[in-house]
Amino acid sequence: MGDTPTIAIIGAGAGGLVMGIRLKRAGIDSFTIFEKSDGVGGTWRDNSYPGAACDIQSHMYSFSFELNPNWSRPYGTQPEILAYFEHCADKYDLRPHLRCNTAISEARWDGDACCWHLRAEDGSEHMADVLVSALGMLNVPNYPAIPGIEDFEGAHFHSARWDHGVDLEGKRIGSIGTGASSVQFLPEVAKVAGQLHVFQRSPTWVMPKVDDEFTEAERTAFARRGRARLHRWKIFARYERMTSFRVADETTAEREAIARAHLDRVISDTNLRKKLTPDFPIGCKRLLLTNDYFPIYNRANVELVTSPISRITPGGVVTEDGTERGIDVLILGTGFKAADHLGAVDIYGDSGRRLADQWADGAEAHLGITVKGFPNLFMLYGPNTNQGGNSIIFIHESQVHYIMGAIRALRRKRGALAVKASVQDAYNAKIQRAMAGTVWDGGCTNYFRGPSGKITTQFPYPARQYWAWTRRFKGSDFTFTPSETRALQPTRV
Repeated sequence: MGDTPTIAIIGAGAGGLVMGIRLKRAGIDSFTIFEKSDGVGGTWRDNSYPGAACDIQSHMYSFSFELNPNWSRPYGTQPEILAYFEHCADKYDLRPHLRCNTAISEARWDGDACCWHLRAEDGSEHMADVLVSALGMLNVPNYPAIPGIEDFEGAHFHSARWDHGVDLEGKRIGSIGTGASSVQFLPEVAKVAGQLHVFQRSPTWVMPKVDDEFTEAERTAFARRGRARLHRWKIFARYERMTSFRVADETTAEREAIARAHLDRVISDTNLRKKLTPDFPIGCKRLLLTNDYFPIYNRANVELVTSPISRITPGGVVTEDGTERGIDVLILGTGFKAADHLGAVDIYGDSGRRLADQWADGAEAHLGITVKGFPNLFMLYGPNTNQGGNSIIFIHESQVHYIMGAIRALRRKRGALAVKASVQDAYNAKIQRAMAGTVWDGGCTNYFRGPSGKITTQFPYPARQYWAWTRRFKGSDFTFTPSETRALQPTRV
């Protein structure tokens, strides 16, 4: 092992995979990827609902070092994205480092031993010099606290935990929520439901999606490495050019005009169109890409319900207007606890400081990667790293490049790296100042905010800016405490 630190990675989604691959390519084998489920893929393993697909083009939603010429269409579907990540795990020999069905529930920093102590839900304990969280934002489903929901007698499930054993054919189905997952599964459910009631809490902006299948000639061309890479960078440049975070930007107005025209083309009923039109700037909530969602409201078996839900009964849903709609199946398309960063793990840093307490007013970190008071802890998809207009895979690779710089420093000299409080505070002050005038602060209710109202998920600059800021690990931003104590290598499969 020499002086190579042991590394524990939590999560085998896209972030955990690219972290493991970069370690392997650097000749580092002293790592374990702990995964709560039975395999790799993260959100693409969890979200297997009908119609699941990506809203970032596949040639950009893939690793820069593992281009895939065989995507079936511009926006990959859940089965082929999962297959891609499975392929990467096999090709880069990550299976020996995987410890599946092991959900890490607690991590404690031991300053004396200069290592992390991890405890899993199954009671097993592990140790590592470095802890990398690759949990992501979309890993903890949000279950709404609706009175009576526990009394419902029919089948019910969250979209991220889709129950494929439930037969929806001809059933009366109630679905709550009209976000990114819902607009993908609702068209599929509408095809088979006897009656579908869609309970909308608030509308959101929807853009049309250009998603014709690639031809055989196009896939053959992509197989030539240079062509695939050129196509990837064209997508990147287009995303950078078209992404707008500011309410006053001309691009914001142009996108809103496209979204309004899309709604007008599909929905002719004036009253229905009004119900589906948001009253906030485009982008304030996650912008949705789909051609299939609006047409469901032209079907006789689909009803859009905008009166808020007051309670759920054993056999139906009661709205505030007093109407009860009988249903057989209840689907919760209610999203995730995205602002609850690292909420699935209880993490304790210096002097037993609990991360959740430190983040009580909203999560923050330097570059979204490191947190003051938590040595040798690094995050992928941490606070304020959801770029909102480009690929999170690009952001992951930038973050891993930065973390590898820290690991190289720890290979030269073992010890504890902790970001300076002044560095983190200055960075986050800059981030929050940049939030003024953004669409995310445009008056809607969204998952971008922490409990205090602070926007904790979004990055208010182009993706290329994040790339530039993470090109070099700056040791001067950290304090270093040397250690003569070697942590034990974590248990591996």
